[in-house]
Amino acid sequence: MTAESRLFTIGYEQTPASAVLDELERAGVKLLVDVRAVTSSRRPGLSKNQLATNLHGRGIAYLHLRGLGTPKQGRLARQSGKFDVLRDIYTAHLKTPQAREELDELSALVRQAGPVCILCYERDHQHCHRRWIAEVIKERTGAKIENLVGRF
Repeated sequence: MTAESRLFTIGYEQTPASAVLDELERAGVKLLVDVRAVTSSRRPGLSKNQLATNLHGRGIAYLHLRGLGTPKQGRLARQSGKFDVLRDIYTAHLKTPQAREELDELSALVRQAGPVCILCYERDHQHCHRRWIAEVIKERTGAKIENLVGRF
């Protein structure tokens, strides 16, 4: 790990795409890793292809790691406000082969590509699966974690 190893997180709930992109640029993010299971969005500019194009225009690379997305039952638990259930579902999900492989890939990227930011929907990182991803990556790499919030 280098002294510069950092992992940012950001959620776009209630935030325009431009505010998310501005915040990523302000933080000096070089790679955005999308950890949504479903990359379509009702928010303009935040579906996978539009997001990747807009990031590229700002010099930020894009990668989708679908295997780190929350499984459907976890998304339903989050929508119902059952965060303890979400944590249990997601903890079990992180033990799947695809999730373990993608955690390995993300760990390597944080060590090499930095600064990296993981993105998903939930604005509050305390109620989002990206919190648990960040904790695993911090354990593996020693990266400093910073949770970004788009200004609007």
